[in-house]
Amino acid sequence: MSRLSPTFELLKSESKTALIPFITAGDPQPSVTVNLMHDMVAAGANVLELGIPFSDPMAEGPVIQAACERALEHNVSLHDVLDMVAEFRTKNNDTPIVLMGYLNPVEVMGYETFAEAASKAGADGLILVDLPPEEGADLVDALKAKDIDPIFLLAPTTTDDRIEKICNIASGFVYYVSLKGVTGAANLDVDSVVKKVNQIRGHTSVPVGVGFGIRDAESAAQVGAVADAVVVGSAVVKRVAENADNPEKISREVCGLLSSMREAMDQK
Repeated sequence: MSRLSPTFELLKSESKTALIPFITAGDPQPSVTVNLMHDMVAAGANVLELGIPFSDPMAEGPVIQAACERALEHNVSLHDVLDMVAEFRTKNNDTPIVLMGYLNPVEVMGYETFAEAASKAGADGLILVDLPPEEGADLVDALKAKDIDPIFLLAPTTTDDRIEKICNIASGFVYYVSLKGVTGAANLDVDSVVKKVNQIRGHTSVPVGVGFGIRDAESAAQVGAVADAVVVGSAVVKRVAENADNPEKISREVCGLLSSMREAMDQK
């Protein structure tokens, strides 16, 4: 079992929603990442989503695309990302870490080799945007053999049949992408989120996380009132970009945002 299930169970017993911030590993430089991960936990994050830099991040808007470019300027590889996870684990063995990225680097490393390395480093889950469940059986088997949760995306357009298929193989949580668009898109429709989350819950007991379009404390609280997890990506990465030359200010700005979200979510 990964750290995700016990974390969600504990939060549920406390009537709390998980706060899951996303950052791109190595952005704006590799030395920032691990310290920022620890700071985000201190600010109220329950799970960390760590992006694997990729040259063609098709689901990302301009903010996270630029984050990948900054990290790749430092040649941050999948091996480097796993090293960051392992370094984080020397001081924190409790907070779940979900890796997020695209299939190519994992394919190159090899599924079993990747699963072994990710498990050894201390990763708990994996989101691969461009791996549909129909193509993912071999990787899912390799991940589950190492107690790593395969986490799949659901969209506003996902049908009941496909929700059922995805939820049958997903674990850790399922990730509902609340907008028809890329990361950083606007116009979050909370009423539509409520309907879709309820639809998804009709197919699974696995926690449902919601991401895309969550920008501030208000939107985090609105989504947190209906979801099991609130995933915050572009709003965090934007603050990293705005303060790229000042690592200490990155932490202050990011943690200020997360603290306000955590407070608002806990008051829902």
